[in-house]
Amino acid sequence: MEFASIEREIHVQASPDVVFAVVSQPEHLREWWPDDASLESSAPGATGELIWGDEDNPRAHVEAMTVVEADPPHRFVFRWTHAVGEEAAPGNSLLVTFELTSSASGTLLRMTETGFREMGWEAAVLEAAYNEHVEGWNHFIPRLETYADSLVASS
Repeated sequence: MEFASIEREIHVQASPDVVFAVVSQPEHLREWWPDDASLESSAPGATGELIWGDEDNPRAHVEAMTVVEADPPHRFVFRWTHAVGEEAAPGNSLLVTFELTSSASGTLLRMTETGFREMGWEAAVLEAAYNEHVEGWNHFIPRLETYADSLVASS
């Protein structure tokens, strides 16, 4: 296995505008992905944090996030997993791309996460990190779909 990228594709009943908000705005992110999220804006260069667990708990997991590209409602790209306070770049962070394509009944969402090999990890660490992210996306992408669909159902 090459451990180079993770790709997921789902169809969401919501419009691209709604799905873009779901993948780019903290108030929506925390409904399907982290327990808490902060993000200055969804504009390129904006920074924030994704938090799993209670921020005041020393066992909480905090990941830095930096927006790389935002083209509403078509594409949202960010880097994450770099150290808080460190500038995100290839080699110290992973790159997540959400591509949204309008369809007759909603939005086709393609998620790709890359950068694992560029992190410079030894083979066992690379494999473990990759597998952890595969497991994570397998859990969270269906939650994204359910949450976005619920926004349409409640409107």
